[in-house]
Amino acid sequence: MKPLLIKGVRPYGEGEPIDLLIRDGVIAEGTDDNAEVIEGNGAVLLPGFVDLHTHLREPGREDTETIETGSKAAALGGYTAVFAMANTDPVADNAVIVEHVARRGKEVGLVDVHPVGAVTVGLKGEKLAELGTMANSKANVKVFSDDGLCVHDPLIMRRALEYSKALGAVIAQHAEEPRLTIGAQAHEGENASRLGLQGWPAAAEESIVARDCILAKQVDAKLHVCHVSTTGTADVLRWAKARGTKVSAEVTPHHLILTDDRLSTYDPVNKVNPPLRTQADVDALRQALADGTIDCVATDHAPHAIQDKDCEWSAARPGMLGLQTALGIVVETMVKTGLLDWRGVARVMSERPAEIAGLTDQGRPIAAGEPANLVLVDPDATWTVNGAELASVAGNTPFEGMELPGAVTATILRGRVTALAGRIAE
Repeated sequence: MKPLLIKGVRPYGEGEPIDLLIRDGVIAEGTDDNAEVIEGNGAVLLPGFVDLHTHLREPGREDTETIETGSKAAALGGYTAVFAMANTDPVADNAVIVEHVARRGKEVGLVDVHPVGAVTVGLKGEKLAELGTMANSKANVKVFSDDGLCVHDPLIMRRALEYSKALGAVIAQHAEEPRLTIGAQAHEGENASRLGLQGWPAAAEESIVARDCILAKQVDAKLHVCHVSTTGTADVLRWAKARGTKVSAEVTPHHLILTDDRLSTYDPVNKVNPPLRTQADVDALRQALADGTIDCVATDHAPHAIQDKDCEWSAARPGMLGLQTALGIVVETMVKTGLLDWRGVARVMSERPAEIAGLTDQGRPIAAGEPANLVLVDPDATWTVNGAELASVAGNTPFEGMELPGAVTATILRGRVTALAGRIAE
């Protein structure tokens, strides 16, 4: 592989622009006259982003996304590693499926695709899946989740945490007490009442998070909370962390910016699980992300076919695209507001997700000898979201027509350019 010289970039957005040499997939010192050159033009240089929560839909729903199209979206969004959730068809609850996902990710080669294994067989919540077999397979699964459904049985959840501890893995919980969300369609509050939609109480999330934090503390295992959406959940996380619980948590870009005020049009593009909450929740989530109570941003990238979104609200599937818009939303909500600087962006979009998942080659410092998994960001650029132009098969973005700040100008995976100037590199 030819050496790569990135000229005129500012690591973490700090100091004067420098030139950065990459040789054999590793950041090197000095320069090289024979290197391929990328003009940075003062761009911010960050470690490549890591997404702990991506739905690539393959196998089973290739009409909505494939590992190839999802990888393209990820690379264009600045990601160098993504974790593919297990709610595929068939479910990724065994070594055969997780190895297939890992193999396809390597064949596409645009991002590191790490399969997430299911916690329970068929996501039914009744019997533990083959966690050890998946962990010891060629896919080397380190994160397990029934995302889309909650592991609601406390005994099953405790057993999963015990097994994950022995495996050095983490259980990622979709926190939703199912008996509190029967028929739920929107955040339980004024807007749901006015619109005639069945309410989805914040307690459905908060009660499971509290329970699981207690279980994780008891067995000294690692728990990760998916898509935090309420003020109360942030409060529970602060309490649990103060007790020394090994709990981490993520927030989605859409929960950092959108509220249930969007539901007034009944447009199913705004339907998501957990639901959009209130402005008070949005403000609390931003603060929790800034102070480290919430560890990272994860997209919950969820592509859906047109017929699953272009229908009446009650029949629509929950979920939104996120890979290509995540950075812009973080810049809009966290950087422009002064809650995070660019080092903070690196922390919540790269470093902490890599640490949570146990990746040793992602989220690393920008320094000589480190793997060259990097993203260049033009902090002054703006762009307008057009769902039809995104790389995903689906186009269900709630940010259609929105102008977002910050643009990915290049993504580099182990020294190889995967995306450049808004296009997948050849």
